[in-house]
Amino acid sequence: MTAKPSGADAQGPLTWPDDPETVTADDVDFAALAHVLANTCRRGGCLRQYHSVAAHAVIVSEEIEALDGLGDDDRRRLALHALIANAPSAWLRGRLPDSQRAAERSGKLATGIETAVREAAGLDAVIDEEQAELLKFVTRMAAAAESRDLLDGDVPVGAGVAFPPLKRRIRSLPPDKAAAAWLIRFRALAGPEAERRGRLSRTEESGQADAAQA
Repeated sequence: MTAKPSGADAQGPLTWPDDPETVTADDVDFAALAHVLANTCRRGGCLRQYHSVAAHAVIVSEEIEALDGLGDDDRRRLALHALIANAPSAWLRGRLPDSQRAAERSGKLATGIETAVREAAGLDAVIDEEQAELLKFVTRMAAAAESRDLLDGDVPVGAGVAFPPLKRRIRSLPPDKAAAAWLIRFRALAGPEAERRGRLSRTEESGQADAAQA
C-alpha cells in the first residue's frame, strides 16, 4: 500500500484507518494517520483552545530529539516512537470500553495496531524499557505544559503526581497545519526506510511543506 499525496495539492483518496481487528504494516497510510490525529483534540476536547493529538506528538518528538545523553540513532528512533505513540487512537476512535472485558480487548487491539505502525515506520516492535520511561517522562512534561497554557494551570482530576512542564509554550495549531507538521517530522525521522516502503512520496512531502508554510 502506498500513501497517497495529501496537503495543499492533494490528489486522490487516502486510505483511512479502518478495521482495528486486522491492521498490518501494509494497511498504514501515514498521510491518513496524520490527518486523523490532527483532527482529534487532546483530552477529549476539554481544553480552552483546540490542541490536536498530532500537534502534541510533534512537540514530544522534538523534545526527545533535543535531549542529551543519547546516541544519534537512539535519539532519532525514540523521537519517531514519540511521534507515532498515539497511532492506535486513530483506529480505536469512538470505541470506548464499557466493561473490564472490553477494556482488555481494546488493549490487545491497541498493541496489535502499535506493532503494525512501528513496523511500517521501520521501528522495532518493542521499545527499550529505559527509553520507554524517558519517553513517558517527556510526555508527562508536555502534558503539564499543556495544562499550564491551555487549562489555565489546572491539573485534571486523576492526573497523579505533578510533573515539571516544558519550558516551551503550547499554542493552538489548526488541523491542516498540525497534519503537515506531523508528516514533515515523520519524513525527517523515518528517512530512507519510509521512502523505500513508498509511505511518503516526494510529491506528498512537497505538498505538506507548502501547507505548513502557508
